[in-house]
Amino acid sequence: MFQGISSLNLDAKGRLSVPTRYRDALIECQNQLTITRHPHGCLMIFRRTEWKSFSDQIASLPMEAFWYRRYFLGHAMDVDMDATGRVLISPELRANAGISKEAVLLGMGSFLELWDAETYAAQEAEAMKGDMPEALKRLSF
Repeated sequence: MFQGISSLNLDAKGRLSVPTRYRDALIECQNQLTITRHPHGCLMIFRRTEWKSFSDQIASLPMEAFWYRRYFLGHAMDVDMDATGRVLISPELRANAGISKEAVLLGMGSFLELWDAETYAAQEAEAMKGDMPEALKRLSF
C-alpha cells in the first residue's frame, strides 16, 4: 500500500528517483511498472500486477466510455525501475502532465500519482476552498 507525499526532482533525462519507502513494494513486482495519464492532470504509476486489474476494468467499459479507454490504455507505458531506484518518465507522459523538473509523488493506496509540483499545489488549494464533501463529513476525525 502506497501512502504519503514526497517532493522530488526529475533529472535532465526525465528520470524519477523513487523514494526508499516505496522501493520494497516495487521490488516485489520485479520493478515492473506501468505509467499512464489521469484525467486530473497527473500521471498514475502502477505495479504491473495492479495495472492488470485496473486495465481489465477499463477495457470492459461500455462503448460510450471508449474515449476513456483510449485515454488510459492508449497512453500507458510499461517501464522498469533500475538498480538505483530510478524510473524513466517518457517525454510524452511528462508533457501530458506538464512535469518538467519539480514534482510531487503521492501514495494513493494501490498506485502512485506523479504531479508537477506547482500544478498540484494550485489544484489542492482550489479543492480545499469549497465545502467538505458529505462523505467526508460522516468520518470521525
